[in-house]
Amino acid sequence: MSHFAKIDSGYVIDVIRANQDFINSGVVGDPNTWIQTSIRTFGNNHPEGRPLRGNYAFIGSIYDADNDVFYAPQPYPSWTLNTTTWLWDAPIPYPKDGNILYFWDEENQSWNNPAE
Repeated sequence: MSHFAKIDSGYVIDVIRANQDFINSGVVGDPNTWIQTSIRTFGNNHPEGRPLRGNYAFIGSIYDADNDVFYAPQPYPSWTLNTTTWLWDAPIPYPKDGNILYFWDEENQSWNNPAE
């Protein structure tokens, strides 16, 4: 079985696990509104080297029909969409100092560690 995302006005409104024949039957509506997605695809990578549509679709994510990809909504105004990974990049890379508890401070355009 595969996963399919239902698209409405460019947004994912549902995700189900089904066979292509079930989608094609029309039981869940117009088959053209359902786009296959891969639960193992993230950042345009797949463990077996066959990414499908950039990222796994989730409710609220965006489907870009022109590029045939799924990606998350923009988390902050300053972040830019990386059209290689289809992930959002912060203006400053995430710190690689071993700490994993940073959050983005949009006002100051910086990563902050709440423990500091």
